[in-house]
Amino acid sequence: MRWILHCDLNNFFASVEMLKNPEYRKIPMAVSGDPNKRHGIILAKNQIAKKYGIYTPETVFSALRKCPNLVLVKPHYEEYVKYSNLVNDIYLKYTDKVERFSIDEAFLDVTESINIFGTPYKIAYKIKEEIKSRYGLTISVGISFNKSLAKLGSDLKKPDAITVLDYDNYKRKIYNLPVEMLIYVGKNTKEKLNKMGIKTIGQLALSNKYRIVKHLGKLGEQIYNYANGLDNERVKFYYEKEERKSVSKGITFESDIDNVVQIEREFSKLASRVSYLLRSIDMKASIIAISFKDNMFITSSRQKRVEYTNSYDKILNAVLELLNDNYINGTKIRYICVNASGLKGNNNDNIQLDLFNIYDNKNIANDKKSSAIKAMDKLKHKYGDKVDYCSALDFKNKT
Repeated sequence: MRWILHCDLNNFFASVEMLKNPEYRKIPMAVSGDPNKRHGIILAKNQIAKKYGIYTPETVFSALRKCPNLVLVKPHYEEYVKYSNLVNDIYLKYTDKVERFSIDEAFLDVTESINIFGTPYKIAYKIKEEIKSRYGLTISVGISFNKSLAKLGSDLKKPDAITVLDYDNYKRKIYNLPVEMLIYVGKNTKEKLNKMGIKTIGQLALSNKYRIVKHLGKLGEQIYNYANGLDNERVKFYYEKEERKSVSKGITFESDIDNVVQIEREFSKLASRVSYLLRSIDMKASIIAISFKDNMFITSSRQKRVEYTNSYDKILNAVLELLNDNYINGTKIRYICVNASGLKGNNNDNIQLDLFNIYDNKNIANDKKSSAIKAMDKLKHKYGDKVDYCSALDFKNKT
């Protein structure tokens, strides 16, 4: 029998901020995006703010209506990463099968650890108490025989708690719960299940599997299995390389834009960032996609197949072609994204680094093109998204 833990740091962002500023423990406080920009949502809140009914991700405007004296704190991501790594170091003391699920969540397979550290509950308790004593953070732990039930278990009791769902008790403990408590059952899936008369996990578990699959496809089969305690997915080793399926970059504008040249310029920046990401992981993409959300929150997505590439100009050409074919002039845009998928490794083959071909500058030798790309990549590695390859539009405007 396998024993899986799901460890979830409680109110993580807010908890880290309270470590830095203990006075936040006495007042309603939330970590949020900039309320003056489009990122004005609640990212985390403390227990006092939770009593006002504040939830994540709620808009700052809505949260302030519930609690006018709510203190808003900007996020400090470098601190969250630091504490996440410190906590993961504690997990690794008990098993090398530690799979990060997010910055504040992880799965642990302790099946082979019980001979050394005791029962799964004892291991969970030792981990929980060490994190609390060393770093002042609390976690909720779910213990079960598979990942999906362990994840559900950690949600059942918060904060600073341990919940066990084993073969003997899991049906009794979860069958009356709302179906949306299952992992991967989001708002849309919940609504579809509710229309089918399925509102609890037990109703899903006892329903006709083929009916669920007919309405929800592969996801339907997956959540049906989860409801029935069927989940054989393994916990990956901590240092196991994750297979990337896609890379993407997006941006939400501070105010809607409808100027075609400006939209193209912003897409060119995202194309440069995606091409850099592909090269940084030594991959090429065969599918380039764009998406944009208008001021009515309607999202349009289009994609096209290309020869395997991580070249900026080829990705940019595909992006601009998709944009020109699908953007309706005058539409106000609030969000755009570029995605590259259908990935494969370079296998050490030579990459045609033809950055300047789009400028018809055929006199620049290939070695200079390669040097230009490498130089820009080094700058991007050091300074991040502050550095972008100039777009064809900018280059032409300057010439």
